[in-house]
Amino acid sequence: MATPTVPAMYRSDVETLWDYNQMHHEPHPVDVAVGLGGHDIGVATYAADLYRAGVFPLIVFTGANAPTTVDRFPRGEAVHFRERAIELGVPEHAILVEPYATNTGDNIDFSRTLLADREYLGSTKSVMLISRPYQQRRSYAICRKRWPEVEVICGSLPLGLDDYVAGIGDVDRVMNMLVGDTQRIWVYAAKGWAIEQDVPDEVRMAYSRLVNAGFTRRLLPV
Repeated sequence: MATPTVPAMYRSDVETLWDYNQMHHEPHPVDVAVGLGGHDIGVATYAADLYRAGVFPLIVFTGANAPTTVDRFPRGEAVHFRERAIELGVPEHAILVEPYATNTGDNIDFSRTLLADREYLGSTKSVMLISRPYQQRRSYAICRKRWPEVEVICGSLPLGLDDYVAGIGDVDRVMNMLVGDTQRIWVYAAKGWAIEQDVPDEVRMAYSRLVNAGFTRRLLPV
């Protein structure tokens, strides 16, 4: 079977959105990592890598299920991410599981509540959000809105576009989700769910061309 790749006719626009949606933060020591649920098990892999490197002492994995993940993670995204991190050497005591969130806002709010319940919140001054690559900017904006008192950095398993698509195994899904996450940058800000962020003209143009090409499955009605 051929390795899935982004079609050449869409390549430039996809790369534009791919680059924009990543925050390009350098990892540095923080108090807590929050691994956001979804279809990408690389979140757990990267969290384990950084834990072993001493970047943070505690991980919260957060996420229930969505229609796109229930078959892959039948016991819930956060539960499966925890199991993967333990396989990679993270001790059980260093992981908290938040198994109820079904969107990124809930990921942030429910993780914060869990940290408060376990008496970690008072000592949490900095957080690293670990997500799929093109979720970084959206999760950053939501966290800055809903949890403004903490320093926030973002990270994802460091893969290029081609390697990421090959790992997911479904280029159409990646492209649709990338377009949808880009739209959420300005839609969420307009609704008051996230801070506003600059969207360069080249990003809006790339987004519009991909929408016109039919990559609309993850768009919100506006």
